[in-house]
Amino acid sequence: MAQPITFFQILLILLLHDYISAEDGETRASCRTAPADLVFILDGSYSVGPENFEIIKSWLVNITRNFDIGPKFIQVGVVQYSDYPVLEIPLGTHESTENLIREMESIHYLGGNTRTGRAIQFAFDHLFAKSSRFLTKIAVVLTDGKSQDEVKDVAAEARKNKITLFAIGVGSEIEEDELKAIANRPSSTYVFYVEDYIAISRIKEVIKQKLCEESVCPTRIPVAARDEKGFDILVGLGVKKKVKKRIQIPTTNAKAYEVTSRVDLSELTRNVFPEGLPPSYVFVSTQRFKVKKTWDLWRVLSLDKRPQIAVTINGEEKTLSFTTTSLINGTQVITFASPHVKTLFDEGWHQIRLLVTEDFVTLYIDGQEIEMKPLHPVLGIYISGLTQIGKYSGKEETVQFDIQKLRIYCDPEQNKRETVCEIPGFVSMVDELLRTT
Repeated sequence: MAQPITFFQILLILLLHDYISAEDGETRASCRTAPADLVFILDGSYSVGPENFEIIKSWLVNITRNFDIGPKFIQVGVVQYSDYPVLEIPLGTHESTENLIREMESIHYLGGNTRTGRAIQFAFDHLFAKSSRFLTKIAVVLTDGKSQDEVKDVAAEARKNKITLFAIGVGSEIEEDELKAIANRPSSTYVFYVEDYIAISRIKEVIKQKLCEESVCPTRIPVAARDEKGFDILVGLGVKKKVKKRIQIPTTNAKAYEVTSRVDLSELTRNVFPEGLPPSYVFVSTQRFKVKKTWDLWRVLSLDKRPQIAVTINGEEKTLSFTTTSLINGTQVITFASPHVKTLFDEGWHQIRLLVTEDFVTLYIDGQEIEMKPLHPVLGIYISGLTQIGKYSGKEETVQFDIQKLRIYCDPEQNKRETVCEIPGFVSMVDELLRTT
């Protein structure tokens, strides 16, 4: 079981790794370092009350601690509003997290009516429109009541100008339709509800993850009726151009690629994951293979060829390993040796899915949960090296195998939505179930 480590140990290790990365020319990227303009628009009306406003400030501070603040990283602004908006913290005025937090803690509660539309317009005019940085722009609106002015058109105009809007409603007086009118779509991703201000602490981790997804996951993958933020690694590595032969998977509409030893599926990591990876994500791969040796289905290497992240097929032992970074000793390797893992070696098509969170990694094979194992806290990945698929471990030689899908979804909830329709036999099993019900 992973042992807990103290805040001071984490701080010391982070400082050490930052020093090492500066020395060897590496660049470590993560949600902490992803550049973005982030503005919190906070309801300071009478219905909130001074005690609840102190809770809001603590929540704000706790989220902000997860980011590196500075001209090259994230910049945070704060607007408090009631009858009128007040610019509490402009964008770009702080170069350290500590100074920003001190100013957040000194914000004084306003009191008054609730004019959310005016506040959104103010944030656009006085913060986003004045920012010279052409990067991700995010606004988080936190309110506990119905706005006394119009929000729909103002929010639509902000979204039109590439501002991503989250809406958080607190308490029983909020209006669901109004929150949906403020936020981006789908509302399941950008709208949140809590019963009271004490409960907002419970969505801190979710909000942190969502803010991270916006800054480190710039692309979307078409999935069923919705697009999911994530990385199609096959697209990122240019597989369509590099692999000539296509394969039709039997009994499905899915097509795959036949990878041979003559193909080099490598790309600079900064071109595939320019801002690293979010703290939680879903890795999905559908493949078949005959090789009985140990090879990396997917790996991210540092500049000196050290694996930072890898999904490794251990042919001799018929196990699967997941490698990721670690705050404690640089890297950690989690091995799954359940008897179910042996099915991967029957030379048929199989889907491997890994749900990676900040605390655990869970393996699924063909949609079935196999095993969950604990993780130590991780570091951001170095993006100066290479991202590769289908390589023998410790070598540059390509493995001969067939690959249909290789993706990372940034939203961990996609784990619940992902299907195995591309696996032969899955469609026929569904049809048989329908015929018998």
